[in-house]
Amino acid sequence: MVRYAEPGAVEWVESGGGPLIAVPETVLTFWAGADGDETASDYDRACEVDGCVGLLPVGDAAALVLGDEPASTSYLPDHDTFVRWCAADSEDELLAVVPTALAAAVWEDEVSWTVPGPVVLFDAAWPGDDAVNTDHLKVSLTPGRYAVRAADVRPGPETWLGLVQLRRLPD
Repeated sequence: MVRYAEPGAVEWVESGGGPLIAVPETVLTFWAGADGDETASDYDRACEVDGCVGLLPVGDAAALVLGDEPASTSYLPDHDTFVRWCAADSEDELLAVVPTALAAAVWEDEVSWTVPGPVVLFDAAWPGDDAVNTDHLKVSLTPGRYAVRAADVRPGPETWLGLVQLRRLPD
């Protein structure tokens, strides 16, 4: 995990250039990443996701692909939102505009994501078995269905961030 500020500040996950993926912890071993003998690897499937978010089957669950930008990403539980650092002079500047960005966002269409519990965010190229040994972030989610929506927001001339917000749906 990358830390841009004092200890205890937000932790960021980075990719080697491809998409990040949030895989339910219970099915991590089923994610092969760029490895595998198949014609199209799991990583290839993640790269084919068009837009900011998409879902891919993994085991008996689904993983959330954060596509479009290979930006440093963190999860802010107070906002139930993955924040993607596309451009900002500092972490403080970026985090300070999150509430304004959430209020001003023009959201893409929602997808419905069912999770069995916590998920692990990491570079989609890595196999799930190796995810905890690489740059990753564990996100504690309550089991159930979530509406997932995404937006790119430019709250300032040199500040740009991606938002992927989760909203718990009734069972």
